[in-house]
Amino acid sequence: MQTRLDSVALQLPRAAEAESILRSCVHCGFCNATCPTYQLLGDELDGPRGRIYQIKQMLEGGEVTRETQLHLDRCLTCRNCETTCPSGVRYHSLLDIGREEIARRVPRTPGEKLLRGTLRRLMTQPALFGFLLRIGRLFRPLLPALLRDKVPAHPAAPGKRPLAQRTRKVLMLEGCVQPSLSPNTNAATARVLDKLGIQVQPIGGVRCCGAVDYHLDAQDDGLNHARRNIDAWWPAIEAGAEAIVQTASGCGAFVKEYGHLLERDPAYAAKARKVSALALDLVEVLRKEPLEKLRLPDAGDDKLAFHCPCTLQHAQKLGGAVEDVLKRLGFPLTSVPDAHLCCGSAGTYSITQPELSKQLRDNKLVALQSGDPQQIVTANIGCQTHLAAASKVPVRHWIEIVDQSLRG
Repeated sequence: MQTRLDSVALQLPRAAEAESILRSCVHCGFCNATCPTYQLLGDELDGPRGRIYQIKQMLEGGEVTRETQLHLDRCLTCRNCETTCPSGVRYHSLLDIGREEIARRVPRTPGEKLLRGTLRRLMTQPALFGFLLRIGRLFRPLLPALLRDKVPAHPAAPGKRPLAQRTRKVLMLEGCVQPSLSPNTNAATARVLDKLGIQVQPIGGVRCCGAVDYHLDAQDDGLNHARRNIDAWWPAIEAGAEAIVQTASGCGAFVKEYGHLLERDPAYAAKARKVSALALDLVEVLRKEPLEKLRLPDAGDDKLAFHCPCTLQHAQKLGGAVEDVLKRLGFPLTSVPDAHLCCGSAGTYSITQPELSKQLRDNKLVALQSGDPQQIVTANIGCQTHLAAASKVPVRHWIEIVDQSLRG
C-alpha cells in the first residue's frame, strides 16, 4: 500500500514500523472474512482493512474524529486477521501505534476516562481486586447484570502446592485477577509440573504483565510493568530458570512481546529479548514432556469442549496444542464449529464494549455446547470468566481437569 507519513507522524518513535506495516498491506480484504466485528456489523470501517485505512489516513495528516476512535476501540485485537492475512501484515502492532496516537489527538469523554482509569487500577492490583471481589460475592444478587456476570459465585479452592525441591525450575506469572477469580489454576499447574519433576519457583515483586494498562491508553505504564517484572525475574533467570510459564494465554502473548516493545530501550532491550524467549504457555512445557509419567487414570467418558483463546491460537500460534495434549492424556473432546472466532472477552472488551461482547459470547457458547460436552475448558482467565457467566455447563482451565484426574 502506497504510504506517505506526514511530518508529525514521522516524529513518532515507531514511525518506521508503522510505515513498513502499512506498505505490507495489499488491500486484499481476506482479513474481513475472519474478523468478528466485521461479521457482526458488516461495516468496512469495523474490519481490519478499514481500520488500517483509518490509521493510514491519520498518520498521513487526515482528519480523525470520535467516530474514528470508536472503530478502533471496537477491535478485539483477536489477531484472527493476522492468521488469515497472506501478506503477513502485523496488524496488532499497527493498531497499538494508531490507538496511542489517536488518544493524543482525540480526548476521551470524562466517563470513558473514569471507566478506563478504574479498570487499570483495580485489575492490576491483586490484593485490592481480591478484596473487592469478596465484597462483590456477598452482594452478588444486588449487583448490576454487567458486574454480576464478572463475579464467579464459587471458585474452586486452590489446594496445597508441592514443597519438593526439584533440579528443574521454572518461574510462573501468577497474574492479576486469576488468583482471585480462579485460585486453583496456578496451584493445579504447580502440582502437575511437580509430577513431571519440575518445580515452580516463587518470585516476589512480579506484578501485572502490563497488558491491561497498555491496551487502555496507558502504554508507558504497561511497559513499566514489564520492566519491573524483568527486574524481578532476572536473578532467577541468571541462576538457570528454564522457562517463565504462563497459565493465562493473554498474559503469555504480551510477555512474548516484551522483546519487541522494549527494543528501543537500551537498558532493557537485551533482557526483554531473553524474557520473551523464555516465556512459554503452559502447553508448550507439557507437550514436550513424557506425559506417560503422569500415570493418569482412565479419563472417563465425560466429553470436554476446548475453547482455544485468540491469544493462544492467533497471537502465540498454538492452535491445536492443548487439544493434542488432552488427547494424549485420554480425554474425549467434542468438535467445536468456527473455533477460530473470538468469544468476546478480549481483556477488558467485555466491559468497554458489552453489547458486541455479549453477541460474540452467545455465538461462541452455541458452538461450544453443540457437541453436548459435560465441561468446557479453556486456557485464559478472561475467556473462562466471560463464558462461565452464561454457560449451561462448567467452564474451567484445562490444567484443572488434568490435576483433578491425577488426584482421582
